[in-house]
Formats: sequence, C-alpha cells, structure tokens
Amino acid sequence: MPGEPAKRLKREEYKNALHSEENKAELPKKRFYRQRAHANPFSDHSLQYPRSPADMDWASYYPAYAVNKEIEMTEGESHDHDQQQPAPTPHGPISKQVEIADIGCGYGGLLFALAPKFPETLILGMEIRTAVTEYVQEKVRALRTQHLSTNSYQNASCIRANTMKFLPNFFKKGQLSKIFLCFPDPHFKQRKHKARIVSYTLNSEYAYVLKPGGVVYTITDVEDLHKWMVGHLERHPSFERLNEEEEKSDECVEIMRMETEEGKKVTRNGGNKYVACFRRIEDPPWP
Repeated sequence: MPGEPAKRLKREEYKNALHSEENKAELPKKRFYRQRAHANPFSDHSLQYPRSPADMDWASYYPAYAVNKEIEMTEGESHDHDQQQPAPTPHGPISKQVEIADIGCGYGGLLFALAPKFPETLILGMEIRTAVTEYVQEKVRALRTQHLSTNSYQNASCIRANTMKFLPNFFKKGQLSKIFLCFPDPHFKQRKHKARIVSYTLNSEYAYVLKPGGVVYTITDVEDLHKWMVGHLERHPSFERLNEEEEKSDECVEIMRMETEEGKKVTRNGGNKYVACFRRIEDPPWP
C-alpha cells in the first residue's frame, strides 16, 4: 500500500519518543495505535499465557504491589555501579489479587474510570488486539507517572489475552468479584455466533473465576446480541439476573454506560444501550 512504510516509520518514531525521559508522563495519542475492530478469537495469535494462575507474573503489571522488590541481576548483565542502569522491573507474586476484569477492554475507558473509584482493588483490562493493548499499557504508565505523589492508577493494568481460550489460566476459582463485557463484537452472521463472548460454555468459565455474589456486567447497543446474552446467562444454573432496582443502585452500571469509548459513541449517535447484570449464586451442596 502506498505510503504505508512511511506511516509505520512515523508510528515507531512516535512510540520511541514516548519512552524518553521528558515524555514519560505524556499520554499516548490514539491515532498511533489504531487497529481494525475485529479479531478472530480462534486464530493463533502467538499469545503468551501462564500454565496456571500460580505461574502468572503479576508484579510486572502491578509493581507497587510486588512482594519481591529486589531483583537479582541475570548472568551477563553489568555489575558496574558507576554505569547507570535502567531500574529493574519487579516480577513474581503480588500482595493482592486481581478482583475486577474488563474483558475486551478496548482503549481502556472503563478501566481508567473504575481505577479511582476502587483504589484498593486491582483491575485488569484484557484485550486481544496488539496495538490497542499497547495503547492502554502506555496510558497506564503515563498516568502512574503523572500521579506519583498520590500513587494513583497503580491498581490498573492491561494484558494482551484471548479470554475465550485462556481465562482460567489467569484466574483461580472464585477469584474475581466483577467481570465486564462491554460492547462485545456482535458477530451478526449466524455462522459467527460461536465467536460471541457469551455462550453456555464460556458462562461456565465466568462462573468458575467469579466468587459467589460476584457480578457479570453486560452492555451492548445491539438488541439481538443483548437478547442472546440474557438468554444464555439466564439458562445457566450459576447465575441469576439483578433486578432493576439493584442495577440502578450499582455505580458500576452508570460508569459502564458512560465511560467506555463505544458507550460515548452510542450516546453521540443517539443509539440505545442495553444493560443486563447477573449475579454468581452459591453452588448447591454436594448430595
């Protein structure tokens, strides 16, 4: 495509400049991280994922909560203390667990709105698109730099992941208190319905990682998809729908309506937003 190499070069130059000392607090510009809206969840995306939740290196995403702050130097690294070295990144376990997951977080509108509302809770955005994930990670880095005095946004992070394949690799049973499914790809064609983010099988995985009383939040501007998600969640024995009063009293519902990029776009276009929230119920006792 004509002009594509120059465009790619400009994008790389911008991203390199963003990591310089003078620009480390600058928010990333979305136009340098554009990517097509749809990704095939069944494709091989060369993703990295832990074998189990215990193997996940959470400290590199939430360094303020790292258990092991001191990092040993690996073989071959310089031990010359006179030579300035970049600060090592913490790795390994953290002192808290992630409790809120925004699946398909996009450019992070919900993530960045929830972080100050739940400052003591670790929140994770999960996104399959490479460039979009990179944008959110850069914005997290910039916001943490801007708010060093208050330590804000240390509780928010983003990871590239395909949750349709690997959700239980990241979270153990009953770990999460909230899962957000905001404006997911509707996959209009019937042959594509198997790629929808809500299905009976995937609902079982959401039930596995949610603690009793935890909530799955769904929102879409596509009525057919709304009915699909409601129908599949209502049929699942691990979930019950919140009533209208419970939804109205939940501050997360209003944040979900207004703070996501898609939500703002629907508002600008005068479209409808369909919301349904489902509570994880207690498993019945074994006979």
